[in-house]
Amino acid sequence: MTHYAAPLRDMLFAMQELGGLDAVLAQPGNQELGDDLVEAILDESAKFAAQVLAPINKAGDQQGCSWSAGVVSTADGFKDAYAEFCAAGWNGMPARTEFGGQGLPTLLSTAVLEMWKASNMAFSLCQMLTLGAVEAIAHHGSDELKRIYLPAMVDGRWTGTMNITEPQAGSDLAAIRSKAVPAGEGDHYRVSGSKIFITWGEHDMAENIIHLVLARLPDAPAGVKGISLFLCPKFLVNADGTLGERNDLLCTSIEHKLGIHGSATASMSFGEAGGAIGWLVGEPNQGLACMFTMMNHARLNVGLEGVAISERAYQKARAFALDRVQGKTLGGGDDKSSKTIIGHPDVRRMLMDMKTRIEAMRALAYYTAGQMDCAQGHADPARRSAAQRRVDLLIPVVKGWCTENALGITSNGLQIHGGMGFIEETGASQHLRDARITTIYEGTTGIQANDLIGRKLARDGGSAMRSLIAEISDEPMTGANADLSRAAMSHALRALTEATDSLLSAPARDAAAGAVPYLMLCGTVTGGWLMARSANAAAAQMAARPVESDSSNSERDFLSAKCITAEHYARHLLPQASALRDVVVNGSSTTLALSDTQF
Repeated sequence: MTHYAAPLRDMLFAMQELGGLDAVLAQPGNQELGDDLVEAILDESAKFAAQVLAPINKAGDQQGCSWSAGVVSTADGFKDAYAEFCAAGWNGMPARTEFGGQGLPTLLSTAVLEMWKASNMAFSLCQMLTLGAVEAIAHHGSDELKRIYLPAMVDGRWTGTMNITEPQAGSDLAAIRSKAVPAGEGDHYRVSGSKIFITWGEHDMAENIIHLVLARLPDAPAGVKGISLFLCPKFLVNADGTLGERNDLLCTSIEHKLGIHGSATASMSFGEAGGAIGWLVGEPNQGLACMFTMMNHARLNVGLEGVAISERAYQKARAFALDRVQGKTLGGGDDKSSKTIIGHPDVRRMLMDMKTRIEAMRALAYYTAGQMDCAQGHADPARRSAAQRRVDLLIPVVKGWCTENALGITSNGLQIHGGMGFIEETGASQHLRDARITTIYEGTTGIQANDLIGRKLARDGGSAMRSLIAEISDEPMTGANADLSRAAMSHALRALTEATDSLLSAPARDAAAGAVPYLMLCGTVTGGWLMARSANAAAAQMAARPVESDSSNSERDFLSAKCITAEHYARHLLPQASALRDVVVNGSSTTLALSDTQF
């Protein structure tokens, strides 16, 4: 099934009720947007996702990319879709207006990006990497580099990459060996070294590829303090903006991967014939700082991939369950559901788990995106500062919790298909395979968790986390199930508070052993908070609506479902907080008990 329909009603609800859309639109520079324009942008992007990107998703998975003598060819339809994507202005939507972008808020671009990722995750990675490179150059590049490279990258004629990982280094950036030496003439350098796992490092969709490369200067100090960032274009650029000779860099191979086959993951070699010409971005030995400029957006976007691929898997599983006739159901549904497998309670259990988790994940991603907009553009400096602290705290949770959830959700999607899900022709397995990479790149879940307990929790003594806990504690619980929500949230908050206090006083090694369970605990509790807020908003909207004689009224059905999924979260997911607390507080003793030889 190639069909994908963006869940526009739920997206808009999350933007309005959780992301703070009204406040974002009221910020300087956004006043001209308005609700009508926001909805029009969402509608048009939904059409593009459904009509252009979703139909080529299967070809990307089945054909993948091909490599021959350094040249990479994309799957059928990708090149044409990319040209159409850029011609419609989608590529530069989140980019700054000064470089030709539309400068739309992060909250709005996040909703649109979810559609690209859900309809065709492999395709969407090209834009994600390009805009990450744009951000790094915009913040740290010289005026000349900005003038030459950013307009073409924003409009999509040139794409961008981040060349970080090396075969011997992996996630250990201190072990990077690539070198950059002054060329002796002009202001450029000669870059040499090998990089692996470079997403969209080579392809045939754009006329030039701009590589941002981490490398060391000759006199650089050891470790991460000696890393610099360099811009190395595939083709050098002439003074008049036209493309010149080929630079000394080459794609030596592409990886054969478990998933995202439509995206080329390249091994790159720089400097085999004397050194690739590159220009310094930012100050010498400050490459890591330049990278962190784009890190929050990159990790938000990977967490968003967890949301998006889960939504795609859910839509496929739901359609199959509504259509597949098998076995005798136990009743309780309408005539159709009593004949198809959606009438089976266990199938409904899996669908309900998928739907509820996705809503909570989307809520967390959109809430964080709205906080990013607040941190960047709110008129009050104190509000900007508080929002940035909240963003810094939640980004590793968005990335880690949403992607880890995606593994279970896409697995459930396959399970609902039964044996048919294990067969490639049905397409259910692609979503599980594509989701698997999301817990690894842009920092594994373990790296996100260590960032959470180290740079985000310990550095301020838990102040940012306690501020979040206090805000959650103050959330009013309304509606028919207010007592349940209040009790469930109270237990969950106690678990989070006790786990936080335990980590802050634990030895570093013990704390690290509980870091991932703590990240999952934070996601579980924050997701429950936002689901309760969703239920409050839905109940208020229903109360304000006149009672409809038509019981199938779609808006009332939507709002009623929001209340039900929030209750389901409180009954089924929030209770997990106590178990995660126990793992964080007491689990390190066995995690670290075995000697190396006992494993």
